[in-house]
Amino acid sequence: MAEYLNIALPKGRLGEKAYDILEGIGFGCPSIREQNRKLIFENEENHVRYFWVKPSDVAVYVERGAADVGIVGKDILLEQGSDVYELLDLGIGKCRMAVAGIKGTRLTTDKTLRVATKFPNIAREYFRRQSMEIEIIKLHGSIEIAPILHMSDVIVDIVETGTTLKENNLEPLEDIVPISARLIANKASYQFNYERVRKMCEKIEELREKAK
Repeated sequence: MAEYLNIALPKGRLGEKAYDILEGIGFGCPSIREQNRKLIFENEENHVRYFWVKPSDVAVYVERGAADVGIVGKDILLEQGSDVYELLDLGIGKCRMAVAGIKGTRLTTDKTLRVATKFPNIAREYFRRQSMEIEIIKLHGSIEIAPILHMSDVIVDIVETGTTLKENNLEPLEDIVPISARLIANKASYQFNYERVRKMCEKIEELREKAK
């Protein structure tokens, strides 16, 4: 009997979109569509097992082998420095990581820049490449408030439409990296499930080609 392929999905819209793709290529699990509080779903026919986890935990489950594959945002992979294989850009959840500040803000090397962010590692690496001295202010909530209250000079955050920035008199200053959902795999599991996972990737790419 074939082993189950364990797939970690991020809770929320991104996970639902990712599941739609996987269902579309024959990796469906009908019970996942049921409205209940279950977190783990199995399909004996397809030998797949899905589970919902917090988006920031997906790569942890995959890296530690609890999941064979998973879907996670590129921002999380960069921030966590996850030791996993990044197999495919799913082309969903598109946005960008950017430096933003109050309109008219100019980045300068004359002083230590105060940077409010939920992504300290991404911010440090970006400004290191710019040869700029920074002070990280780690926040977890609405970081757009920080420059308005003069707690920070700029923020580093995900920008999708830019509406929230505009409504708070902020604007993107520099783009850091494009972000989208990625299919990742545990390194050991990938070797063990190579044929099945590669077939999954090929079918996803075929599905995306048809959708163009």
